[in-house]
Amino acid sequence: MTNKLSRDSIRDGDVYRMLKEQEHVTNIRPLTEAEREVLLDRFLEDAPAGPVWVFGYGSLIWNPAFRHTASRTARVFGYHRSFCIKTPLGRGSPDYPGLVLALDAGGSCNGVAFRLPAKNMREELSVVWAREMAIAGSYRAVWVRAQTAKGPINAVTFAINRASDRYTGKLSEDELVERLGTASGYLGTCAEYLENTVSHMRELKIRDAHMFRLQRLVREARSRKSD
Repeated sequence: MTNKLSRDSIRDGDVYRMLKEQEHVTNIRPLTEAEREVLLDRFLEDAPAGPVWVFGYGSLIWNPAFRHTASRTARVFGYHRSFCIKTPLGRGSPDYPGLVLALDAGGSCNGVAFRLPAKNMREELSVVWAREMAIAGSYRAVWVRAQTAKGPINAVTFAINRASDRYTGKLSEDELVERLGTASGYLGTCAEYLENTVSHMRELKIRDAHMFRLQRLVREARSRKSD
């Protein structure tokens, strides 16, 4: 399997197959395509009028893996970016789970909004859906009103389900640095995930002091271990 998610690999079912192959060790059952489609249909019943955007705050910033017609930096309120979801596969293992980003309640978050093509909106959204909603109960898809330099837009984004057993709550800085600096899986290391996210945030002038501090601390910790 490729070590980078792409539109083709997601559409071909790579995410589902990877999760299914490891179900016996992770006890995580992936949703079938039919189950995901039912959930997506229900979610779209509440879609606001007008163009549909997807708000990215982590790996979607640097690897959206879906077709879009425009992108803008954007800010949402009521949620903040947090390494609060543990992963036993993509960037971790069952024995040593890694951490990936989710939106958690409170504060605000700067990221990137991608406009889906009007004619193929559902097709492209289904790609994001297969990627983010492959496991029942981890993320919650939500509609948000994102603020951009060109005005407010309606966007889909993915917040943590606090009832999920993958939700870590607020971890100490020391544990964040340890996990992000050492965990790895078939998609690569958590350190690479952090580096890619922060470097693209800097390029787009997206500020997040906590993320920038984590990047520095993880770099320092990994440098000490390599000496």
